[in-house]
Amino acid sequence: MTAYSSADVAQLAQGLLDRSLPKAEWTHAAHLTATLHLVRTRDEGLERDLPGVIRAYNEAVGGVNDDASGYHETITQAYLAAIRAFAAALPADMDDGEAAARLLATPLGDKAWPLAFWSRERLFSVEARRGWIDPDLAPLENMPPEHVR
Repeated sequence: MTAYSSADVAQLAQGLLDRSLPKAEWTHAAHLTATLHLVRTRDEGLERDLPGVIRAYNEAVGGVNDDASGYHETITQAYLAAIRAFAAALPADMDDGEAAARLLATPLGDKAWPLAFWSRERLFSVEARRGWIDPDLAPLENMPPEHVR
């Protein structure tokens, strides 16, 4: 498991925002860690802004955002909602390095986490990549607010 200092966490988030993070460093752990930092420091409107940030980063490092790769709306919004709930339960004075270590030690740290809620076919559909689709296997405890019915 990757261990990050608080400075590392801030650098990951900044590298995502300014598109300077090397593509090889944009791992699952880095995705979660950067998102955690953004939730803890500038959460307002993140469900609206994060998709554009990720799309721009992908393109800046030579990737594409299409029906088969790049940005994935359902996965992003599910992780964002879960990370928000996780962050809300942390002590306010906990540093980002410790918060990231705790986050990565939860089930969210496993790339397969969404497959507890969505079937592989549904999650990796074009529809799920382009927009939010509800889980088909189990309900999310922390559904993104705009999708709660």
